[in-house]
Amino acid sequence: MDHQEAPEIQNHFNFFLLKLFCFLFQFPNSEQMWKEISKDFESRWNFPHCIGAMDGKHIDIVPPRNTGSYYYNYKGKHSMVLLAIVDANYRFLLVDFGTNGRVSDGGVLQNTRFYEKLEETSLRIPEPDNVTEKFNNVPYVFVADDAFPLSNEILKPYRQASLDSAKKEVFNYRLSRARHVVENAFGILASRFRIFHTAINLEPKNIEKVVMATCALHNFLMNHEPTIYAPANCLYQENDQNGSILSLGYDSAQSNMNPLESCNRGNICGNAKQLREKFVDYFIDEGKVQWQNKHILRNKQK
Repeated sequence: MDHQEAPEIQNHFNFFLLKLFCFLFQFPNSEQMWKEISKDFESRWNFPHCIGAMDGKHIDIVPPRNTGSYYYNYKGKHSMVLLAIVDANYRFLLVDFGTNGRVSDGGVLQNTRFYEKLEETSLRIPEPDNVTEKFNNVPYVFVADDAFPLSNEILKPYRQASLDSAKKEVFNYRLSRARHVVENAFGILASRFRIFHTAINLEPKNIEKVVMATCALHNFLMNHEPTIYAPANCLYQENDQNGSILSLGYDSAQSNMNPLESCNRGNICGNAKQLREKFVDYFIDEGKVQWQNKHILRNKQK
């Protein structure tokens, strides 16, 4: 190949990737699209007004020369961070990749364009409305784990030290059910693409292209060949009668993906705490599922 042709081929490839991403990442751009996602979470995972499950992973890399500790993370490895929001059907709605591993995990979300738009309230997320007559004026929220801050837009579980009542344990269980979709999505990604089996040895800009391409292909396969690409054993499964967990599905534990560190934000706004308590009360009242108390009891007996 003529060296003069290489930049042109690269430009064509970049243009193709951009078109592919736009086609396969259907990030909601209207209130109606957000509400459709919410309906899926409610019908499939019994979690109303959830518009996405959020998580992030450190992707191990071989650092470029002369970068020192720029990519060095809390695990003592070099990494770049993959942040994702997943819908109720294991598809990536949003993927943000490229933050260096040295950035504190509590700041990963704040470094994204998504967070900027979330703070500006420019994502066209619907205004709070009623789930039931009693559970009213409820905001639409993302569910996450302890790596993210509790806020008016993000619900996270209670920490172990704060689990001082059965109703909080029920809330954690119900949130965990909805949040499993993102952990399973990462697990499927890691199991299907061998690039995630070892530290990635490419230039950072090329790592970004490869990782983004795998996420796009994941969405394509989940849309067109879900039972082949992600058969039932890949996914979180429960007994329909008593709610016992049959399988947690795939996770990313045996890959080059490492979890984000817990977020230790001390000052949580009162509104965020009240919102979480509102969901707590809903899940033990109108929104309860028949097997949730049995699930909590089984966990205590283990």
